[in-house]
Amino acid sequence: METRGEAAINMARDITISTRELTPFEQLVLELVCEGKSNGAIASQTSHSEKVVENTVSRSAQVFGIKSDSETNLRVLLALAYRAHYGDKAFDKLNVPCSHLEVGPDGKAMCNRHID
Repeated sequence: METRGEAAINMARDITISTRELTPFEQLVLELVCEGKSNGAIASQTSHSEKVVENTVSRSAQVFGIKSDSETNLRVLLALAYRAHYGDKAFDKLNVPCSHLEVGPDGKAMCNRHID
């Protein structure tokens, strides 16, 4: 029997861009979702209604093949899918220090996940 955690991991593995690339507005909304912004805050920042933002989040989830259910948080999975497909640009705006630093061959700290 699959546990709740295993189900979420399996669901996350199946997340892919399946139908099309995101529009620039969808990308902007998802960058703000990755920053932890609420629909109301995103609406205010983008000069759109909360309903437009809500519809954009929902439409973006469909693009990634993410379905909402009682055991998963759609916004979390959507943020993970966005970051996996488009990179960590939104996360980097938070100015949180990287936690995967390793010592490189030159003796300097480097992150093996954030390579420019």
